[in-house]
Amino acid sequence: MYRHGVHRWIVLAAVLAACSSSPSESGQGDALPVTTGTGSGPTVSSAPTVTTSTEPIAVPGAELVGRWAHYDIVAYEDNTLKTLIVSYGFNDFTVEDGELVDQGSFCFSEQRTDQPIATSLSDAATQAIRPPPTPVDVATTDGTLTVLRPATPTPVGIRLDDAANEPLPTDPDDPRIVDDDGDGKPGITVTIQVGDELTGELYIARREIFSYVASVVAPDRLEGTVTDNSEQLVIGASDPIFLADSNWQQHPDPAKSPIILIRVDDTWDCERLATERDDLFPPTPDVDW
Repeated sequence: MYRHGVHRWIVLAAVLAACSSSPSESGQGDALPVTTGTGSGPTVSSAPTVTTSTEPIAVPGAELVGRWAHYDIVAYEDNTLKTLIVSYGFNDFTVEDGELVDQGSFCFSEQRTDQPIATSLSDAATQAIRPPPTPVDVATTDGTLTVLRPATPTPVGIRLDDAANEPLPTDPDDPRIVDDDGDGKPGITVTIQVGDELTGELYIARREIFSYVASVVAPDRLEGTVTDNSEQLVIGASDPIFLADSNWQQHPDPAKSPIILIRVDDTWDCERLATERDDLFPPTPDVDW
C-alpha cells in the first residue's frame, strides 16, 4: 500500500495465498484482502477552499506548494485472489534548492478482495511507512502540468542501512527486524478474518517501492496512476495456515491503480482526513475484474 502503500497500501501476499486453501483443509474460506482502483478514474464530489501558494512560479510546479490530501489504490492479483489496497494520507509540496519536493505521509488504509476474507492494517502500521522527501519531475504539455514522483524504496518493519540497494533479508529471525507498529509483535501486523470461522495475524517486513504520475485536472486537484513494486518478508504468523508463498503482481491496467490529490490547508491532520474522507474522494470500490 506508498499503497500507497498500504498505498501504498499494504498487500499481504503471503497471507492471502495462505487463506486460499480449501475449507476441507483449513475450515475457512478462500483468500484475503486488499483494495484497488476504479476502471475509468474516480470523481470527487467536492474540494475544500484553500488559499493559493505564495511561492515563486519560477520553479516548475511551485504553484503546487502546500498540503494535499492523498488517496490511492493499488490492484493486485495472482491465480487465486484479486485484491485492492486503498491508502490515505498527505503529500506536502515545498520548493527546496530550486526543485519541487514531495514529502509523503500515510494515515490509514483499507483493503478489498474478491474472497470472503477481511484483512486490515492498524493505523500505527500504516503510519510507520515514512518515505523520504523526494524531488519530483514536473512537465507541462499542452497547458497541463504533470508531476512524476520517482520510487524511493522505504523499509517498514525492518532497518536497512541502504534502503535502495540493500537486499531485503530472507531470514525471519534477522536482527534488523523491528516492531514498527508498537504492538509487541515483530515487524508490522496484518489482521486476517476468514468469515466467522478463523481470525489470525501475519507478521511482515516490507520495502515499499512506490511511484506515481499525476496531472492537474482541475484547480486544486491532481489525478493519475500509481506503480508499486514493493517487496515483502513474512516473519511469522499466529497460525501456520497463514504461512504460504504467493506471487502477487500489480494488475497491468494502470486505470485500476488510481491516485487523487486534493489541495487542503496546512491544518489538516489524519483525524480530519478520516472525518471528511467522503467529501473528498469517491466510495471505496469493490474488485471489479
